[in-house]
This record gives sequence, structure tokens and C-alpha cells, in this order.
Amino acid sequence: MEKNQKKGWLYLLPAMLFLGAFLVYPLIDVFIYSFEEGYNSASQTFFGVGLYNYSYVLHDPYFLQALKNTFLLVVITVPLSTGFALLISAGLSSIQKLRDLYQTVYFLPYVTNTLAVGLVFMILFKKTPYTDGLVNLILGLFGMAPIDFITGPYWAKMFVLCFYTIWVVMPFKILILTSALASVNQDYYNAARIDGTPRLRIFTRITLPLISPTLFYLIITGFIGAFKAYSDAVALFGTDLNAAEMNTIVGYVYDMLYGNSGGYPSYASAAAILLFAIVLTITCINLLISKKHVHY
Repeated sequence: MEKNQKKGWLYLLPAMLFLGAFLVYPLIDVFIYSFEEGYNSASQTFFGVGLYNYSYVLHDPYFLQALKNTFLLVVITVPLSTGFALLISAGLSSIQKLRDLYQTVYFLPYVTNTLAVGLVFMILFKKTPYTDGLVNLILGLFGMAPIDFITGPYWAKMFVLCFYTIWVVMPFKILILTSALASVNQDYYNAARIDGTPRLRIFTRITLPLISPTLFYLIITGFIGAFKAYSDAVALFGTDLNAAEMNTIVGYVYDMLYGNSGGYPSYASAAAILLFAIVLTITCINLLISKKHVHY
């Protein structure tokens, strides 16, 4: 038994070394940087240790704007993308002959380059001197005035960002949920139909509990992915996200390191640790909720 345990640890050793070198060590390093006040990356020096970096970040209007944008993105896109994916997957499961074809069509946006999809969305939504964009042309058919979705009001830009994010992440969720629905034992459905159970009750009492582990996985990864959003905003609004008021927490960290206001690794580290704490807290809350609502 002890020999097998040693062999098991030996198999795990490469993965543990890799995680330690590229995950644990950088996290500890960033945590240390976040407390070093006035850190100079060129000379590797700092003049104090304390909580000033966290205080600065939490009072920085750019960070507060990024925090607001990120939370809105998470709250809106994760439930909507998961709900739409579940409805589409349920519809695909009822189409046996063309299910594989439709799965491929729905999965195409996921394998397409993010910036390319963002360019398409800009063409659809952006208002220029030559055209109001396809979306505004459609809105004009209903008597609505053109809206500048890319450089206009905040709510319009947030709408486009959420729409874009949902469009990008939904194909992966559809693929996973379709596979989960296909793995449900048909005997449960047959027994429910014999008893004359309505379709809605079958869905809520049989389907949802049996695929709840998959739904929980998608919700957790959806939260983490939405909190790490950055490339989506860049694809739509360019690299100067602070000017567009559409920056995210990850974008703020990047700006503090390499952007126009870059050269402040201590501030970037503090913002990164705050993001880590937020994601960890929400993940722990989801894990506690899953104990009551997820059926393995």
C-alpha cells in the first residue's frame, strides 16, 4: 500500500512542480509586491511596507469604474448566457437528425478569433459619418432614433459589451449542456410520460437535477471568466478603455503595468489580489450553495 502511495506521489510530482512554479510562486510574489510601497522595478527597491497600495487602488476612480463594469458584466452575462444555452441545448436534444449540424453552427463563434468577432460587432453597432450601422438601420424601421453604441452613452456601450460576451461564451455552454442532456437516462423520461407528467415538471424535476453538476460547473467557470474579461472590451472599444469608461479589473491591472499610466507594479499587484479575493469569495459562496442544490 505504501509503495503504491509513493508511486502515486511520483506521478503527481511533475504537475505539482509546474503548478508551484507558475501558479503558487507568482501568487505569493504578487501578494508581497502589493504591500511594498513605492516599488521601483528597475532598482528593485521600495521605501516602505503597508496598506497604502490597497488604499490608493480602492480610492482610484478608474479602479472603481472598472469594478462597476466587471460586476455588471458578471451579473448580466453569466445568468443570461447559461439560461439561453440551456434553452438552446434542450431544443437541440429534441432534434435528433440535425443535432450535430446545429451543434457545429452554434460552436463556430467560440473557435473564431475574439478580435475578429469584435470587429464584426463594431460594424454592426458603430455609427459613422457614412452609415449608422446595421443595428440602427433595423431600429429605424421601428421609428427609433440612431444610437451610438460604441462611443455613445454608457448604457449603450454596456449593452454591446454584454451582448458580445454572451455571444462569445454561449457556444461552449451549449456544447457542454447538450452532452449533459444526452447522458440523462431515458428510463426516467419514459416513466414520467407513463404517469402523464407535464413536460415542464419533467424538465424541472428530472432534467435539471440530473444535469445540475454540469450547470454548477458552467456557472463557476462563467463567473471566473467574466471577472477576467478584458479582450472583449478591447475588441469593441480599443485599448484606451479608461477614456471609454469601459475598463475592467484585468484591464486596470494591465494599464498599471504597461498602459499610459503604467510603471506601477505595486498598484497592479494590489488590484490583482483584490480580484483574486473577490473571485475566491464568490466561488466559496457558490460551493456552499451547491451542497443543497447540486445532485451528484
